Amino acid sequence: MTATVLVTGGTGTLGRLTTPLLRDAGFKVRVLSRSSRESADGIEYVVGDLTTGEGIGAAVAGVDKIVHLAGDAKGDDDKARTLVKAATKAGQPHIVYISVVGADQESFAYFGFKRGAELVIADSGLPWTTVRATQFNDLVLTLAKAITKLPIALVPSGFRVQPIDARDVAARLVELTQSEPAGLVPDIAGPKVYTLKEIIGSYLEATGRRRPMVPLHLPGKAARTFRTGINLAPAHATGTRTWEAFLTERA
Repeated sequence: MTATVLVTGGTGTLGRLTTPLLRDAGFKVRVLSRSSRESADGIEYVVGDLTTGEGIGAAVAGVDKIVHLAGDAKGDDDKARTLVKAATKAGQPHIVYISVVGADQESFAYFGFKRGAELVIADSGLPWTTVRATQFNDLVLTLAKAITKLPIALVPSGFRVQPIDARDVAARLVELTQSEPAGLVPDIAGPKVYTLKEIIGSYLEATGRRRPMVPLHLPGKAARTFRTGINLAPAHATGTRTWEAFLTERA
């Protein structure tokens, strides 16, 4: 019998890459959406809102797996509670959750919400798998664009990133969905660690622009913790697509 998987966040950057891979892997794919959409390319769309809980019970009904990709700047723990509550009533679906490297440090509010969601899922009594990823190339590109908007690029000093391509993350999520529940699995990270100065420099070169780069020391505990590299996972550099390759495609 074909297994049914519900994907939350299926219309986002990662979701748009993951859903067709799940379909091609033989799953019956159902995507949670806040607005009504026609089914297309073998993917069913159902209306539901993890913030209010509306429609979530119907969305999880009859599913064997849930790939939980929906995320925001805050409130991921509350969204996870809503999802888990509905899933528990519906049966025992295997939840596969994407989190972020450094979530266990809780040094930033965003990391704290991600850690909160991890714990909600782990304590739910449902079968679960959680994988933490480093920052996506898309997010790093957004950051590079923001920093270079002004005539002078103010680059936070001491910051490093290990960008991973969302396609690599999508492929890993499909593997985990096909597998048995495994709890917290090893992190996934991009193939190389860069200083933020290197990122900005390569972005300017790729776009044919020139900006003087001035180091900016950011104060505060959060910035100090970030400079220690909590967002990095050099021992798990499993990503295959480099930042430079991504820039060639997108910049």
